[in-house]
Amino acid sequence: MSDDLLTVGKITGHFGVQGWLKVYSYTQPMENIANFSQWYVGGDLIKGIKAKRHGKTMIAYFKGIDSREKSQTFIGKEIEILAGELDQLPDDEYYWMQLIGLVVKNLDGEVLGEVKSIFETGANDVLVLETATSKELLIPYILGGTVVQVDLLNHTITVDWELESE
Repeated sequence: MSDDLLTVGKITGHFGVQGWLKVYSYTQPMENIANFSQWYVGGDLIKGIKAKRHGKTMIAYFKGIDSREKSQTFIGKEIEILAGELDQLPDDEYYWMQLIGLVVKNLDGEVLGEVKSIFETGANDVLVLETATSKELLIPYILGGTVVQVDLLNHTITVDWELESE
């Protein structure tokens, strides 16, 4: 991993009157956003972060930002971290952000689309592709099943998947 910045969440509003902020976390599980010791929020480096789960959301306090007025400037800003802070994953495991933007081809070499997002179901994750016709195509992300190979160097994913004829 590099020193590139990765977006891991967004500040969505105030929580109380002592500077705490509501955070929408893009991490899975959402509590993982609290594991990062420093955040870049709107380009500002923030250290001294207290972040915790509160009900169905996350909240955060930034050292020295102890009022609604002081915290107002952060609302609506994205939370970024240095990519180098992420743990190294074992082979054949990937962060979702590594898969976003990859071109997906089937075994015949036919381009099915580009990964726009990923979501989880109870059984497995699902790749959401944008096709050449701007339609969405959903493909189960089952490594060793529908997903034959992930090639980060060539920015491709090979899948065992056929397009339905229209």
